[in-house]
Formats: sequence, structure tokens, C-alpha cells
Amino acid sequence: MSEQKTNELVRKIFEAYLENKNLRKTPERFAILEEIYSRNDHFDVETLYIHMKNQKYRVSRATVYNTLELLVSCDLVTKHQFGKNMAQFEKSYGYRQHDHVICIECGKVVEFCDPRIHQIQTMVGDLLKFDVKHHSLNLYGFCSDCSMARKVNESAATAAKSVEN
Repeated sequence: MSEQKTNELVRKIFEAYLENKNLRKTPERFAILEEIYSRNDHFDVETLYIHMKNQKYRVSRATVYNTLELLVSCDLVTKHQFGKNMAQFEKSYGYRQHDHVICIECGKVVEFCDPRIHQIQTMVGDLLKFDVKHHSLNLYGFCSDCSMARKVNESAATAAKSVEN
């Protein structure tokens, strides 16, 4: 599906959701939706807010936060907690199911997709008689850069100890 078609469709879904909940369809909410669907990364509320301000949109942090919560509620955005106190978000409509590897040192997030995980999801759903809609898998470790830095630091610490002795 083209990006334009996806944007039109998510806008219609969001409009219907707002109507169904008797919420206002404000230009700010739709500008936030458009901004999110123009991105291809994970972001936090503050990053999105600053980007919106830099684009000359007149939105408050509260509007960004509240709109994100609405978009999560209607499954157009996914919210992640990657081990820090700050939630990360990403667009979810039409986006393939994927999982994450997160560096516990620098916070780098890498997405990956492995069809075996989907097979396991399906098998577990069948076995336990669940209609599984989605899953979340986050693996934590050290990225190659941080692993290298740790090894260098460990080597330096070992060398310093041997000099002391």
C-alpha cells in the first residue's frame, strides 16, 4: 500500500474513532497523526513535541501526549517501554509485526523480524485456544559498539591492576 493511501486510511480510522468517542476532530490531532506516519523511527513525546514546534505547529506537550494516548487506544500507534522511564512510540497501522533488540548501555533499538516467532505465536494460540492478535518481544544486551568499549575498558582496568601489583 502506498504511503498516501496509508495516510488517508489512518486518517479515516482516527476520524471514526474520535466520532465514536464523541471527541473533537482538531487540526492539531491530525497534524500529529500525519507527523507520526511520516516517520520511520521510534520516538518519545518530547522528541515529537520539539519536532512539531520546529515545523511551526501550535501544539502543547499535553496535546501531543493526549493525542498519542488516543492513537494507542485506536491501534494506530504502539507504545513501548524499553527499560528506561521514558515511553517510546511508533506507527503501527500496516506496519509488519516485528521485535526489538535494545542496548542496555546506549539505548540503541534495532528492529528485526523472524517468521519463526510468528509460527510460535500461532502455535501457542492454537494450543491454548487464544486468538492472538499481536505480541511484544524485546531482547536486551550490548550493541557491538558498546561491547567493544566494554572490552577496551576491561582491558585497561586489568592492565592498571597489574601495574599496581
